[in-house]
Amino acid sequence: MAAAAVAGSLTAHDRRILTALNTGASSLSFVGSGFIVLCYCLFKELRKFSFKLVFFLALSDMLCSFFSIVGDPSKGFFCSAQGYSTHFFCVASFLWTTTIAFTLHRTVVQHKTDVEDLEAMFHLYVWGTSLVVTVVRSFGNDHRHLGVWCWTQTGRTGKAIHFITFYAPLWGAILYNGFTYFQVIRMLNNATRVAVGMSDRAYQFDMKALNRWGYYPLILIGSWAFGTINRIHDFIEPGHKIFWLTFLDVGTAALMGLFNSIAYGLNSSVRRAIHERLDLFWPDRFRKWLPNSSKVRNQQQESELVSLKVEDQQ
Repeated sequence: MAAAAVAGSLTAHDRRILTALNTGASSLSFVGSGFIVLCYCLFKELRKFSFKLVFFLALSDMLCSFFSIVGDPSKGFFCSAQGYSTHFFCVASFLWTTTIAFTLHRTVVQHKTDVEDLEAMFHLYVWGTSLVVTVVRSFGNDHRHLGVWCWTQTGRTGKAIHFITFYAPLWGAILYNGFTYFQVIRMLNNATRVAVGMSDRAYQFDMKALNRWGYYPLILIGSWAFGTINRIHDFIEPGHKIFWLTFLDVGTAALMGLFNSIAYGLNSSVRRAIHERLDLFWPDRFRKWLPNSSKVRNQQQESELVSLKVEDQQ
């Protein structure tokens, strides 16, 4: 999706480099996201509400990466369809991260237990918003293809609408996630300090997991910071493309699915499920190469998503 808006005045050689970069990075994201989707489908113990949100995030990333890999299927209808689909699923991806942040905040900070009842609202919010901004983006846009990419924005109106329908909600999601995780981590840090003072291990949490939550908003920032700068530069100086900035834009945006699959998907529950299957089917003579199974089973589960609840200490 990022590549479609940056190829305007680049040379044929530059476009070939960006094509290879986009295909390679999107393929990594497709594989990483597809692995999380496969784990959710294969392992019944993962089909909890908390991981279901991660599943839809990975599914959106997988489809976004797929349509990015497809490139320019042909002129006309298929080219426009590719552009619409990529925009739709990329928006859905970062919107699903806000539902995960909301779920954590509602469970940990507000002590609510009704998050599963909000699943229908989550779907309406994510898919509905993605559809609206994708349709709105078609206004002021010239539907044509350039090289292997579809959907080239032409004119200031089209570029402004592109920014409003993608980068504005994107940075809104980043700010919301950052504020929400800050509140969650602060809440749990305070609870942990109280528990340590009381020598109450029941309220002591895995600080490694808590610190990891703080990096979640950085995934979106790292994936789209260069793209945002590139869009602003292109709006100010439309006739001057900076290749290195475009290179970073395309590469980091295409890797978003891989980053999300590692951060959100490869949690302790997934690793435990994979290890149990390997331990079950792996030949005995090779089991010495696996980590100690009893150690993994008895390992304290990381504090993850909805499974972590801070009880009222009153």
